[in-house]
Amino acid sequence: MAEETGPTGQATGEAGAASGRLEAVMAAVKAAGGRGPAPVEKWNPPDCGDMDMRIAADGTWFYMGTPIGRPALVRLFASVLTREGTRYVLKTPVEKIGITVDDAPFQAVEMAVDDADGQPVLVFRTNMDDLVRCGPGHDLRFAPGGEPGELTPYVHVRHGLEARLTRAVFLDLVERGEVREVEGTAMFGVASGGAFYAMMPAAQLEGSL
Repeated sequence: MAEETGPTGQATGEAGAASGRLEAVMAAVKAAGGRGPAPVEKWNPPDCGDMDMRIAADGTWFYMGTPIGRPALVRLFASVLTREGTRYVLKTPVEKIGITVDDAPFQAVEMAVDDADGQPVLVFRTNMDDLVRCGPGHDLRFAPGGEPGELTPYVHVRHGLEARLTRAVFLDLVERGEVREVEGTAMFGVASGGAFYAMMPAAQLEGSL
């Protein structure tokens, strides 16, 4: 007989008690709407501690160490994800529960350019199918990478949540780079939505990125 699996795709049995809590969170999310980002900023529910849910650096969601195998379920949880200081929480009208995020909760997997308003706007699509129009409020950020001269790029999505640009998307971004003077220094960066996002001094460009 095939082993029964729960909502995450993992086997039931030993994890049954913990999955009951997961089912309760799912029910609360669905009751809150469950389609698209929820108005989490309007809710002030009690803090119910943390649960064993983790978003890996590659964007994979895990529950009790097992990947959540249903994309629709991942999107359901992502719709109520928010950030409070350095803590990431799933927030519904009735409770909030902390989870672990290894890097950024989302991945920016595609980039397009919209020139409809007479100035370029970079539009990113995340792995949750959010469309983010880069500009003030949805800014790019470049953090130091693991090696000298390396950069790790992020774009702000909502509520303090960022998407890390995949390597392919970052290379597309670099192709649009230009040099502008910023506070008296020639900087290499990219323009979007009327803002200029500097990556590094132009003098350091060769051999970097």
